[in-house]
Parts: sequence; C-alpha cells; structure tokens
Amino acid sequence: MYAFDFEKPSTVAEAVAALGDEDAQALGGGQTLIPTLKQRLASPSKLVSLAGIAEMKGVTIADGVLTIGGGATHAEVAADACAPLAALAGNIGDPAVRNRGTIGGSLANNDPSADYPAAMLALKSTIVTNAREIAGDDYFQGLFETALEEGEIITSVRCEIPDGANYQKFEQPASRFALVGVFVARYADGVRVGVTGASEEGAFRWSEAEAALNANFSADALDGMAPSADGMISDLHGSGAYRAHLVGVMARRAVAAI
Repeated sequence: MYAFDFEKPSTVAEAVAALGDEDAQALGGGQTLIPTLKQRLASPSKLVSLAGIAEMKGVTIADGVLTIGGGATHAEVAADACAPLAALAGNIGDPAVRNRGTIGGSLANNDPSADYPAAMLALKSTIVTNAREIAGDDYFQGLFETALEEGEIITSVRCEIPDGANYQKFEQPASRFALVGVFVARYADGVRVGVTGASEEGAFRWSEAEAALNANFSADALDGMAPSADGMISDLHGSGAYRAHLVGVMARRAVAAI
C-alpha cells in the first residue's frame, strides 16, 4: 500500500464533490479495490468511502418494484430482497465478503464473472445514479466497462418483481465467482434470460433462449440449445465450448426450478 487521502462523506452530494478531485476513487465495500491497491495496480490520490451515506442504504419492495440502495451489502440483499435475488446474493463469496461488499460496488466494477449482472439483465432493472437513470440493458458495456461516467455514483438499483425467477450458477470453487451463471425471469409480457461469466463481451441476454421459452416455458424447450462458442471465455477453468454448453445446462436448471 501507499499513502493516500481518505474521506467519508455523509451525503451523495458530498461524495460527488469529493470525487471531483483529481485521481479520487470511490470506495464501496472494497472487495476488489483494496486488493488492487495492495498489488499496486491502482494508485488513486484519494479514496472516498461511500459506506456512511444513509440515503444509499436499504432494501424495499413496493408496488411490484424492488429498490436496493447502492450501498446495501450482499448480506442485506440476501436478507431483504425478493427470493431469487436474495438467493443469488447469499451465495456470493463468503460471509466476510457478503458483509462488506456492496451491490453498487459490484455493478460499478462489472467483473465478467460477477453474479449481479445476469440478474440486472433479467429483472428489467434500472441503475440509478446521482445524475441519471440507466436501463439495465444499456448499462453493461463489456468486460469491466459500464455506462457510468467519471465520478458518477450508483445510488440505487430498481428491479421489477417477476412472476417467477431463478438463478443457477456453476461456480469456480476457489473464488465462488460464476464460471457460468444464468438468471431466468418470467413476466406476463415475456421471458428474460441473463448470462454472466461466459462471454468475452461480458454479461448478455440470451435472446434465442428467450424466444424458445416464450413459445413454451419448459426446460424441454431448451433441449439441445446452447449459445455459440465463438466469443466465449476460454481459460484454464474451461474452454469456450465448455462454457457455451454450461449456459444451456444452467438455463434448463433455472427454468426447471421456477
């Protein structure tokens, strides 16, 4: 580690002002940023903690909409969100990670193997920042890339409660990140399928599966289906073809569980 300034504002406005300083970096739960600093892969001159901002806390459900503060921890999401998203959050990392990491920090980082992106794509989400609202379908821009502008803070996330949903993850056992994760959500106006961990382009909606499930909502409708292996991540944990196969398997499991 190295020397840096540290601020802990109590309001979003104070945090935005602090982040206006050159080389300032927002700090959510620190589950990615702190290890990055320890490895000297980043060197901000100032860390701006978002942990003390009350208006970014809380999880509520009203009128069919789930609203989660950007500063809500994974443990809080696991305790208070709708059942499918609660189950997803309850299986992130270990207790230490779940009690420190935040949904806003995870979405801002947009790790290609994170769980939340699949859910945000499936649950008709809206990412709310200090400056605007971003549809979940427009938010994810690629590996570690999002629609956020410099200094923009995720203050909350809104999701429409589905008629039924389930998330299935084939996890990398050491990290518990998703080797492949598939979130299926069923609404009156159609089915949405979000996929994480598989593609070199980051989280994506599997439109072919959505079309098949809209015609026949059953695991059988996905028999033999898998996305193209082209562009899938290939590494020591599995080839692109293996990940493509897993997407189909996890999707069928998710549908069967709804």
